[in-house]
Amino acid sequence: MDRKNCYDVIIIGAGPGGAFCAYELKEKQPDLKILIIEKGRSIEKRVCPKRTNGGKCLHCKPCSITTGFSGAGAFSDGKLSLSPDVGGNLPDILGYDEASRLIRESDDIYLKFGADTHVWGVDKPEAIREIRTRAIVANLKLVECPIRHLGTEKGYEIYERMQNYLLEKGVEMIFNTSVADILIESDGTGAQHVCGVKTEKGDTYYAPKVVAAVGREGADWLHGQCEKFGIDSVPGTVDIGVRVEVRDEVMQYLNDNLYEAKLIYHTPTFDDKVRTFCTNPHGEVATELYDGGLAVVNGHAYSGAEYATHNTNFAILVSKNFTKPFKTPIEYGRKIAELSNMLCGGRILVQNFGDFKRGRRSTEERMCRNNLIPTLKDAVPGDLSLVFPHRIMVDIEEMIYALDKVTPGIASDETLLYGVEVKFYSNKLVVSKEFETSVPGLYAIGDGAGITRGLQQASANGLVVARSILGVEH
Repeated sequence: MDRKNCYDVIIIGAGPGGAFCAYELKEKQPDLKILIIEKGRSIEKRVCPKRTNGGKCLHCKPCSITTGFSGAGAFSDGKLSLSPDVGGNLPDILGYDEASRLIRESDDIYLKFGADTHVWGVDKPEAIREIRTRAIVANLKLVECPIRHLGTEKGYEIYERMQNYLLEKGVEMIFNTSVADILIESDGTGAQHVCGVKTEKGDTYYAPKVVAAVGREGADWLHGQCEKFGIDSVPGTVDIGVRVEVRDEVMQYLNDNLYEAKLIYHTPTFDDKVRTFCTNPHGEVATELYDGGLAVVNGHAYSGAEYATHNTNFAILVSKNFTKPFKTPIEYGRKIAELSNMLCGGRILVQNFGDFKRGRRSTEERMCRNNLIPTLKDAVPGDLSLVFPHRIMVDIEEMIYALDKVTPGIASDETLLYGVEVKFYSNKLVVSKEFETSVPGLYAIGDGAGITRGLQQASANGLVVARSILGVEH
């Protein structure tokens, strides 16, 4: 064994989960030899060329929006949900009180690295009460969650400080490198345990502890590793939907008082769960690229005024659970996104709500009549009914009419719907309370493992896994 390639812990992925895991390991045991292997670029090299290319995606490989130090979520908007009720399954694994404590601890670390001290959603009780009342009338559930907003450019600064801090503490980082395989070996009794990783470049690195913190970008790869090595996992939920864009005026009351209104609906026709997700006031709609050039939609918002727009965007996501014999929810979501890409030449499809509900394709001519100017400049006008199953179309339409009762104007004919938005966190690994998988020494955390769905819980997940590795109290 090449001793120079031996480490105490190898972390696959430098998103919030991986970064916070490395941070906590070094804080608790500074002499540990830690390696982070990241598919994307270091944070100072994560630059999307769309701003200098007329708003058009250049299909960079790897995509700087979805990969690189700090992961995909940090560059979408940078919202930290400070309640265990939002952003993942940590309360189910650790208990509500423990999850709450870990979220507070991870929040303190964000503050240490320069996060804004202001918290949204706690200081305007009368306005929040009115919003809650409107939601009740519309049969919507308002999930009240304090939010700390980093903003895309502020998040960049915070994570750059964290990256530099980890490097100063001796954490080794290899960028622009994908892990091909987790290495698993058997002892004399036939029992398996993890022993390292092999990269797509052919390099091998060894460690008795490996943390898979691959994020949504790596969910499909992690699912493949589970099948290849018999790592226990179960099909999870797949979230599929659209990115909605409206003028700021339509969302102003919610934006000013909650910043992000998290609303859940069970649709009257199919009783499906539909939710709002990732609201970006004064933001812009963006393209994310995944393996194979798959284009899906997301949204950004900046904390400063330089890049502010006149529009607000947010996601409407339909949650689907499947039963046996179906076991590939990630592939299901991917196929829907691929169909949209096929119709649009690898770009994002956009349709106004007036055409959506009338069952006709949007055209450039009708789009130009709107007060609303699309922020995703290379989106292609089209027809979402050629992409989504009928059931999802009905769910989205019923959700929009319900939201219109909370914030009138959402159901305007000119509201824009971009497709497809898919969350690739649906392969759920079976883990212990220490987040160890069925293979000893292999830990799984974050969005890619189906455990979390947001920055804050992923960060908290990194802390608890570090302590599990070290054998200290959570």
